[in-house]
Amino acid sequence: MDAAGYVTLSRQSGLMREMQVVANNIANLSTTGFRREGVIFSEHVARLPEGPSLSMANGNARVVDLSQAGLTQTGGSFDFAIQGEGFFLIETPQGQELTRAGSFTPSAEGELVNPDGHRLLDAGGAPVFVPPGAGPVGLAPDGTLSAGGAPLARIGLWQPVDPLSLRHQSGTSFTAGEVAPAEGATVLQGFLEESNVDPVSEIARMVTVQRAYELGQSFLDKEDERVRGVIQTLGR
Repeated sequence: MDAAGYVTLSRQSGLMREMQVVANNIANLSTTGFRREGVIFSEHVARLPEGPSLSMANGNARVVDLSQAGLTQTGGSFDFAIQGEGFFLIETPQGQELTRAGSFTPSAEGELVNPDGHRLLDAGGAPVFVPPGAGPVGLAPDGTLSAGGAPLARIGLWQPVDPLSLRHQSGTSFTAGEVAPAEGATVLQGFLEESNVDPVSEIARMVTVQRAYELGQSFLDKEDERVRGVIQTLGR
């Protein structure tokens, strides 16, 4: 395969990854706290033994869209939504992770856990505990959780020191290198944040990526026909 074929294949590989990311975004249109992702293309220049250098596309880097999504009122005592920047901190078997999905329920022990059973952590990194039968649960905008008028804990809001270190793990969970308290954010009780995926823009992007991939495939097909024609001509 000549240089043009390698360049096109590298571009096709990146477009395939972008199509997978876009499809995942569309599949999570209704997922609470989901953050859309995109693919960043970069240029990889390789030095050839003879002739000019070879420039290839690299579409491995992913970027997370941290823009605020809409809020849905649920009225649930343990449904929390973040207004502004920041994430909830949860404890998983793989370590601490960040999430914007704020649907929690008390476990049998009284600890607040998400639907996957991961514990919600407070501003000090300890599990948030609500004693059974403690009375009506209230949440102040600064994250202070109270029951029966008595404060219990302050839910921590965190954000990565380096936004580029944010890595999507599974569902709505992320990992980051170093995290710091989020400033200026508020927590609302009885609300859940929606997915920040815009279906119209995602479908438009899917069409654009698909057309670009088809053009690349057409070029590869024509290049294959050209090579076959040369081989047949020389073999006569």
